Amino acid sequence: MKILIIKLHWILSSQFGIDLLRLSRSIRGLPSFLYDWWRYRRLYSGRMHLTPCLHDRCEEGGVTKTEYFWQDLLVSRWIHKANPLKHVDVGSRIDGFVAHVASFREIEVIDLRPVSTLIPGVTFLQADLMKDSPMFIGLEGKGYCDSLTCLHAIEHFGLGRYGDKIDVFGHEKGIANLASLLKPGGTLYLSAPIGVERVEFNANRVFNPTTIIDIAKRNNLVLESMVTIASGKINEVTLDEHTLKRLSEEKYNLGIFIFKYL
Repeated sequence: MKILIIKLHWILSSQFGIDLLRLSRSIRGLPSFLYDWWRYRRLYSGRMHLTPCLHDRCEEGGVTKTEYFWQDLLVSRWIHKANPLKHVDVGSRIDGFVAHVASFREIEVIDLRPVSTLIPGVTFLQADLMKDSPMFIGLEGKGYCDSLTCLHAIEHFGLGRYGDKIDVFGHEKGIANLASLLKPGGTLYLSAPIGVERVEFNANRVFNPTTIIDIAKRNNLVLESMVTIASGKINEVTLDEHTLKRLSEEKYNLGIFIFKYL
């Protein structure tokens, strides 16, 4: 029942703009707003417009519990420490991870959708890396970069959510094209939902972690390390059969895979 309620809330809020949680917080904040307005009005005689922000008093000072927050912060710190010669990103959040990295170095971004804003430190290329090989979109293919990220994106390839064509094997083609961008010895930071393998159409896929590892291996990518993020906690993963099997049987985690290209 809890999972059903969470799913219903996600559909109503993200797809139809009906956020019942925010509505309840706004209702809770209404009496305090009216009381505060009355007190302020007694002390201030100037022009005043009503612009209620009812739900803010019920929320924390910032959103720090989502997996996006921890993923973007964690991986950007890894990039800073590694200090690669050329870092390229495919499909990660512009207003999260990309902005983090652009604050301390240049970053090239490839995305299916356009980005109309000129962002300091960011070079943008619009392309569908599910179908367009790096050679086709004007990049140099193997040896183009020594550092590459694709965070919370590969699970969407081929599901039509962002205007891409339907392709059951979109994620496999995407990983193959990611690998083709890397220099030998280059690093790929790849994140995706992991757990009981399924397609949640057309939102995303959830992968058995060994599915990602096996596809990567076929493209000369070797897993070096892995972490999971769940409920705001970062966990180092022991890369053994028992641990990977356990993760494949859980409902959901975010897995961050760190691969080296041979």
